[in-house]
Amino acid sequence: MVKKLLIISSDNTGHGHKSITESLNEKLKLDTNIEVKVVDGFSLGGSFLMKIGKSYGPITRMSENLWKMVFNFSANNPELINKFIENLIKDTFLNILMEEKPDLILSVHPNFNGSILNILEKHSTKIPFFVLIADLVNISPLWADKRVDYTICPTMEARDKCIEYGIPVERLKVLGFPVRSRFFRDSTNKKVSYSGGEPLKCLIMSGGEGVGNMLNIAELLLDHFACHVKIVAGRNKKLKSMLEESLSGKYGEKVEIFGFTENIQDLMFDSDIAFTRGSPNVMFEAISSNTPIIITGALPGQEEDNPYFAESLNLGVICKGTNEIKGMITELLANEAEKLKNIIDCQKNYIKPEVADEIIQFLLEVESRSERKLQLA
Repeated sequence: MVKKLLIISSDNTGHGHKSITESLNEKLKLDTNIEVKVVDGFSLGGSFLMKIGKSYGPITRMSENLWKMVFNFSANNPELINKFIENLIKDTFLNILMEEKPDLILSVHPNFNGSILNILEKHSTKIPFFVLIADLVNISPLWADKRVDYTICPTMEARDKCIEYGIPVERLKVLGFPVRSRFFRDSTNKKVSYSGGEPLKCLIMSGGEGVGNMLNIAELLLDHFACHVKIVAGRNKKLKSMLEESLSGKYGEKVEIFGFTENIQDLMFDSDIAFTRGSPNVMFEAISSNTPIIITGALPGQEEDNPYFAESLNLGVICKGTNEIKGMITELLANEAEKLKNIIDCQKNYIKPEVADEIIQFLLEVESRSERKLQLA
């Protein structure tokens, strides 16, 4: 019997929710017994809610302090946020339920958990509801709702935070952070550790929104090391133009500048070091590609402890300011790049290519148990 899965995601609030959904979808498409419908949660609320979703990029690019205020307000007022979104999405969501008749619902965005559960409750509709947390350490209360059948956590830190919010431990499952399969190396593309004697290949990126001090990082690298630098400016077209104007004439073929790219895994595979901010999906994609990361910052709120999470597991190192870059690279490359190789080894031991498969299997097992209980009732 074909099972119908409804996934609530987002295409506009960064790229993380979308990439997680894609990592699950590429596995789900291989199973003919599962039918998937993906909905952008912000689209359920019409043009007004879509404008709110699309404001994430401009806010995080232009004012981290403003974003911190937005994050803190939503974290301190989860019931207000849930009620506000419920009123905006209820009619469209109920129509989707009527049309799709899903057997289970999975949310990968915190803004829609409480609101959808409110709607289901008020219409006496019982459908197994799961939450897949897309953050690592700093978990907003919007992720944690006691009515959820199961909350799937990427880390023990996320699990512990959910317990603090009152989620019963038996309703929590730690399975890891799902990453799209193309970011994992295969037998034809094994990692080769840098051992000197040729230019260091550096990748500078900061997620889909293109934020961060990319220009200064690139100049420091190119002025002090024999290296080739590739920069990904993401969707930030102004940043891309500025970088091209500032760097291309001065450094020529030593630097390449890209906009948003679908094949960023190829850039990671070809790099000895990646400079990135603390975006969970970007960090985990780089780690999965077995590329040592230097973390140059993080958004306040949900990302602020991500760099320390990575450093504690020796998956990367934290750079608190561009003045540290020269000494940090020198230290990583010392003794035939011993510290760089240690990071590569830790990444190899940490990465789990099977996370997406395990999440899907868990969803189906829980749904099957729920169905058997209904049959016996």
